[in-house]
Amino acid sequence: MAARRATQMEQLFLEQVKPASDAEAPWLKHVFSFVKLQVCPLLSGPSPSADDDSLTGVCVSLSVCVVKTLRDTSVTHTLPVSYRLVSISELVSRQHLACVSCLSWNTNQQRVWAGEAELSLPGNKALPRVNLLLIGCLKEGRGGEWSLVDNSGSVRCEFLSPSPHWLDRFVFLSHWNYIPHDALGHEGVGGYVEAIGSPVLLYPGPEQGLAAGAGGGAELRGMGVKEVAGLLHSRVRGQRFSVFGQVTSVCPLLVVAGTTFFCFTLTEGKHSVPVLVKDSSRLWWSQCVCVGQSVCVSALRVCVLRGWRGNNILCVTEQSEIHTDNYTAAHTQSKSQADTPPDDGDDEEDAVADEDNCEEAEPRKDVLLSGVRLKQARIISYQGMVTEVVSEGAGLYVLDRKVGLCLAYQPTLRRKLRAGDCVELHNVHFLYRPCPDFPPSMLCTCLRSSVRVTSFSRVGGAQPHPACPGDGVLPRLLLEKNMGVSEYLWTCHLSSRLSCSLVPSMLQNQCVCVLSWKLMEFVWRRGRGRRDIYSEMLDEPHTCPLSQYTVHHAVHQYVSVSELVHSLESHCWSSVSLSSLLPSGGSSLTRSEINMRLAWSCKTETSDLEDGCETGSTHRQRPLMLVGVLELPSQTSEHKHTLQLRDGTAAVTCVVTETTGEEEAGQRAAFNTAWIGCLVCVHQFTMVTERFLHSDFPSYQHLDQDQFITDKHCRVYLQFSLNRLHILSPSVAMETHLRQRRAESGDDVTVRKQLAKERKRQRSEEEPEVSASSVAMTTGPGGGVCRACVSMVFRVEQKEGVAWRNVGVGVDEQGEGLMLYFTARAAVIGPVVSWGWDPKNSPMMERESGSATEQKVVLVFSGVSTRWFPLLHSGCFYRLIAINTQDTSILIGCGVTGRSGVELHADTTLQVQADWRFHTLTRPLLLHTCREVVSPTVLSVSEVFDCSSELVCFQGLLSDRISLNNRTADSGHTNKASGVRLTICDQSGRSLQVYMDLSNTPYPPGLLPGNTLLLSALQRKLSRSGGVYCRYLPVSSVTVVSLGDKRLAQAPPAPTMHLGLWTLNKEQRFTEAQVKGHAVCFLFLQLQWSCSLCGSLYTQSCCSSQCRSTSSVFESKAKLVIDDGTGVRH
Repeated sequence: MAARRATQMEQLFLEQVKPASDAEAPWLKHVFSFVKLQVCPLLSGPSPSADDDSLTGVCVSLSVCVVKTLRDTSVTHTLPVSYRLVSISELVSRQHLACVSCLSWNTNQQRVWAGEAELSLPGNKALPRVNLLLIGCLKEGRGGEWSLVDNSGSVRCEFLSPSPHWLDRFVFLSHWNYIPHDALGHEGVGGYVEAIGSPVLLYPGPEQGLAAGAGGGAELRGMGVKEVAGLLHSRVRGQRFSVFGQVTSVCPLLVVAGTTFFCFTLTEGKHSVPVLVKDSSRLWWSQCVCVGQSVCVSALRVCVLRGWRGNNILCVTEQSEIHTDNYTAAHTQSKSQADTPPDDGDDEEDAVADEDNCEEAEPRKDVLLSGVRLKQARIISYQGMVTEVVSEGAGLYVLDRKVGLCLAYQPTLRRKLRAGDCVELHNVHFLYRPCPDFPPSMLCTCLRSSVRVTSFSRVGGAQPHPACPGDGVLPRLLLEKNMGVSEYLWTCHLSSRLSCSLVPSMLQNQCVCVLSWKLMEFVWRRGRGRRDIYSEMLDEPHTCPLSQYTVHHAVHQYVSVSELVHSLESHCWSSVSLSSLLPSGGSSLTRSEINMRLAWSCKTETSDLEDGCETGSTHRQRPLMLVGVLELPSQTSEHKHTLQLRDGTAAVTCVVTETTGEEEAGQRAAFNTAWIGCLVCVHQFTMVTERFLHSDFPSYQHLDQDQFITDKHCRVYLQFSLNRLHILSPSVAMETHLRQRRAESGDDVTVRKQLAKERKRQRSEEEPEVSASSVAMTTGPGGGVCRACVSMVFRVEQKEGVAWRNVGVGVDEQGEGLMLYFTARAAVIGPVVSWGWDPKNSPMMERESGSATEQKVVLVFSGVSTRWFPLLHSGCFYRLIAINTQDTSILIGCGVTGRSGVELHADTTLQVQADWRFHTLTRPLLLHTCREVVSPTVLSVSEVFDCSSELVCFQGLLSDRISLNNRTADSGHTNKASGVRLTICDQSGRSLQVYMDLSNTPYPPGLLPGNTLLLSALQRKLSRSGGVYCRYLPVSSVTVVSLGDKRLAQAPPAPTMHLGLWTLNKEQRFTEAQVKGHAVCFLFLQLQWSCSLCGSLYTQSCCSSQCRSTSSVFESKAKLVIDDGTGVRH
């Protein structure tokens, strides 16, 4: 019976539509079947009765209406048999690619459409075309959404300008885009349909308007805004208004305390009234109301909006309806033309240019606060096309390839903007150069701004850039902290850069945004008050966080380590001329003097812009900033004397110092191992580029000829103090160190109690941990994984220099049998202690210093263990830990066996293994054995002249450096500066020459004029004339203890002395000094031209017959008698 009834319905339908061919009949049957199964059930519920006469008539009538609509819409006005009706569930489940469907296209029109789309956005592909048809009923969705519904499901539907009359109507979409949930790389977000143009209403429905909305046939009379504005101050219970006016602002949907609402403002002349829509059944109005449109709203009541200073506001009720007049909106377009730039690209450019001129033409409104300009933003309207999605998660876009757009100060848009969307912005803030990392012209939306899409994108969405944070963390932080737009833009750019340099090798992508926010708070150091959302939406005059913004052109610029190193290396030689490396009288230098001066030079540049050093980068206008992890030198690093800073792109050598705790103004070499593994921000540092040139220039005139250069290379590294670092993520040891320091300073009572409890627990564990066989595996103080280990505490007394030595083990790249090696003589404070957890740098315990006498031990470092060289210094206390063992004997050194009758004075030795760890104890337990710390004798330069020791340890300022040719250097080390002569001076003005042979040691960075050096175990020698100089030995070491300025590297002037007293004082016989007197007579004077190559006398236009040189220098020599009243000397 049911089958026969269905056949009769189908036959009745075919008789009315009359198929023109046999091909149309099955297609029409499919249309009827689709309407019957997917559309008609929405009229009578999910299970309609098959024998219902009224439903039968509706199905046939609706099917006929659909066919007629399809025939009229088709480009050929025939049935589109190549198209197929698709259900909502099938579209959502099977269509995984973004697509477009248009029934009115022919093939040529589709090609033109695709060509225009790809031409407007080069590099993007137009949406592919599909022959699918969509029919359904428009319903109200969640949170003000519009949904297209059929019997199989629903899909969110976006319209450009929806009408209230479309709701609850059956419609046919002739032109639409479908964007699936994963087309833009967003998992878990449902797909949606973009309806282009107005839908075709299929089934006749009741006309919706003011009369019907009022209930009954009586038509309500609307009141003007001016009339209603006067009634806002008096509330009458039960009173309702119908108000008409022009929409001047539409606020976005907000969710506060679980309530969703939005506001819009109606204006008439100079009068305006705000309207609040919080009824859940009216939230879909937010898509129907747009700025510039004339609307009429019925059944409004006056209510008090709490939080908005008690001001009255019009509120929508359950009986309220909205009516829009499209012809009125078109009529009022001419009035708002001055505020809304036209869609033409040239006019948009002019509009932005006018705003730029307005910004520059009103400097009186700008306020200068501590070098930062505080500027007033302007409120404008703008139309343009989205040409780039900078960061969807951060709400950043680019319009028309030149104007930035920030949507972060608004709730996240329901439909994310795509490249190719044309948008219309109203009440948007125009800012000029708020951040140097973004376009100069920026548009920022607040809670009063409205963003309306006027044309959907024609291209498929590109996959989001992996560097762009897309999870919305930054907007959520902005909502909590309420920072300025300049700070927010800088943070977004930094987050994008850090994602490239730190993810995934060092950080998870989710941590980058939080890390960037911490850096922003450190760099900007400014905060804002609480954000008043109601005043921001409704107050006149308008105020919001975007009304004022800061312009800071010298804000820090982040660079990755690889970018910094590559930039320094690429500009090493291009930014300097060889003649500038010579002194002012360089033209008079001989051949050997020229090549010796050119052999080594350096370029220093500070990260900030407050120096006058030789920078070579005058174009840089912003201070630099680095982010990375401090590490010990790696096996592949050419610099073994220093630490290195590493990010995900590269590593760079760092010469590091730190401020001493006792004397805040003093510096010393970095010694605290807690810095290893810390993620830090380096915001003040010096970039050093050392240039090495092997050349054989005959004379000064040949400096422009490259054929005389045999080799040139450079070394790049950084210099900074640890006190100029900002810790972003501390290591476990650094957390312990900071906790101890806070407790000792008395700043944190909780920390002191925690440390006391921890020490008490440690003392309770001492008894079971004394014996290695009865060690209890307990959880460490940090709650980490228990690791059995043994340790001992020692104090370094003397450290040798690291060098390549033939230790008889292994083969290294420097030569067969050569390995990095150094030793350190230490005093063991107490016995070897076993632990059930890794103590790291936790406070020293009494049982670690139980021995009455100190035992001397020589720690031997070779191979991988030599990486600890930069942090081991004389006079410092360390805890040596061997993990994964309870054998205390492995930390007990072995003695030297001797023959009978021979007295041994050698200390025991301990070979340091590669997996052992050293931890600095900055506050060791001061027992009587520790108080008698005999610091190594560090002399001044003046004391080196007067002492008689063969090996000396002294400290002084490096004032000059010259590379020397070492004839004994191995040819395999030609890339190294094998010989260096350093001039070390002190405050007295006396200077000392130090000769270093670097052929058998890793190159030591930091030997720059201006730095203060500590030189240990150098050999003091006398020259043939009786002068004192020092020689660098294989056991010698050099340490940078203080970073200086190259401008201050000049040695202090020599002291002024009398000739008579100087001659009598034998101790100062070879000291340089200044003498004031008068010349009695000249004993000898020689003026001559000498050959710049061989040094022989140069006559006429050539040298000797053997040399044949054509270059010469002028030389003068003189000997005279001087008398200063106390004596006469030659």
